Amino acid sequence: MKDGIKPLFQPPAARCARVAILMSGSGSNAERVIERLRACQPALCDVAALVTDAPETSRARELGQHYGIPVVEHDIRRFYADHGETRVSIATPRGRDLRERWTDGLRQRLAPHAPDFAVFAGFVPLTNLTNDLLCLNVHPGDLTERQEDGRRFLVGLHTVPIERAILAGLESLRSSVIQALPYAGGDDMDNGPILGISAPVPVDLHGVSLETLQQQAGARPERRPKGGFGDDLERIAKANQENLKVHGDWVVLPPVVIDVATGRFGTDAAGALYVASGRTWHPIETVVYSPDGTREVLFRDPQA
Repeated sequence: MKDGIKPLFQPPAARCARVAILMSGSGSNAERVIERLRACQPALCDVAALVTDAPETSRARELGQHYGIPVVEHDIRRFYADHGETRVSIATPRGRDLRERWTDGLRQRLAPHAPDFAVFAGFVPLTNLTNDLLCLNVHPGDLTERQEDGRRFLVGLHTVPIERAILAGLESLRSSVIQALPYAGGDDMDNGPILGISAPVPVDLHGVSLETLQQQAGARPERRPKGGFGDDLERIAKANQENLKVHGDWVVLPPVVIDVATGRFGTDAAGALYVASGRTWHPIETVVYSPDGTREVLFRDPQA
């Protein structure tokens, strides 16, 4: 610690850092991180385990076998079903209690692999594993965008951040990588320090007018149906989200993991973010990562 600033992660002195990568689906984000880490010479970080909540439908087993990485499985749908629940949710006290109990099981399964930090690379369930160790999360939205009251605008699960950006008339999207913090209820999952954002990725409305999409949003039921809304807005948001994964997630997540593993980020007692340059810490808002590998540090006025 120097000048009241603590490294977000202190690299081990005598070995590489060990990271657990958590995934729920195709694992494309996880795969990009694995490949980027294995390309580093000398090695900077080892993947200790791949973790999945969906062992029967995700590619965790395939990736684990291909890359020779241990796989930790803890099926969240089966866990909720075994406890009499038909919906995997934290919207009720019962659901939140089950999530904590499921997380306890995840801790037990992960402990033998002794990760130093974790990466949520397309990991769906909210989990307070964030109480145990540093966790990074890649998010399909520019979390530097703010509402008038100062709260982050492009937050939420599924296609919600993309839809908000589209409905607000934004011309581009960005992926963000944050430090995932413990959640209280579910509406605060995207509130951690923003370690990096991707360069802008253009929005594509696929020939549908913004006015039509806004009308569809206004006609939706209050609660998202199981399986989604099934309208043009959701379809277009999903298409933009897939494009953002390639040109946003894959651009920003691997280098942020490397910068964290090498101790480049720090925070002060108030949680403000800093980046190290040599032996000096600089106050920043975030770092913009571009496809060509360049980084643009967005500095912050320490007196602001």
